[in-house]
Amino acid sequence: MTSTSTQHSLVWSLATLYTISGDYMSSKSEPMYRGYKLSDLVQMNMDTLIELLPSRRRRTLRRGLPQRQKKLLMKLRAARKAKKKGKDIIVKTHCRDMVILPEMVDLTIGVHNGKEFVKVKILPQMIGEVLGSLSIPTRQVKHGSPGIGATKSSAYVPLK
Repeated sequence: MTSTSTQHSLVWSLATLYTISGDYMSSKSEPMYRGYKLSDLVQMNMDTLIELLPSRRRRTLRRGLPQRQKKLLMKLRAARKAKKKGKDIIVKTHCRDMVILPEMVDLTIGVHNGKEFVKVKILPQMIGEVLGSLSIPTRQVKHGSPGIGATKSSAYVPLK
């Protein structure tokens, strides 16, 4: 069993991997997911695609999309059409439990983390993930020096 600090570092490294990684198309071959090319995944019907996903995501998608996720999917499809015309639209959402599908690849989504919208560019490696795992709600705490009056002894420290 891993400790919570190890779990947090795994989550941070996952988010960092997705946000820092460069352009996936820089390689000569087309990106693949479980042996299928991205173009094949986009053309695939939903039932076949669901069978390729991990069990938790399969169960989520088999139960059907809630209305808020359907609405997000429609906005993403509209953003895809606008991107073909040359406009780059960021779709903002609070829907953190949406499973990333192949048709979302190359779009930028603003995922709410509780305070602000974090821009996430969807890459082929993210297929099957959930949007919430890419927008971390907590930050690592970096403590500075204590302020004046924070402790009894700091009252006697001369000001600069």
